[in-house]
Amino acid sequence: MTDTTTSPEPARARALLSTADMKLLRRALESHARSTEDRDELAKINALHHRLGTYAPDGK
Repeated sequence: MTDTTTSPEPARARALLSTADMKLLRRALESHARSTEDRDELAKINALHHRLGTYAPDGK
């Protein structure tokens, strides 16, 4: 007799952050971008802001 055991399917992935969290992060980045004078940091902030925007558009 062969014992065939099936492994259960992995649980469905859940989002780590809500849409409201993403919008809050974007607003925080906007505020920080206005106060920094470091061009390299500003470029990184802008890139991250853009990536967050693709997940939680602000409707503008």
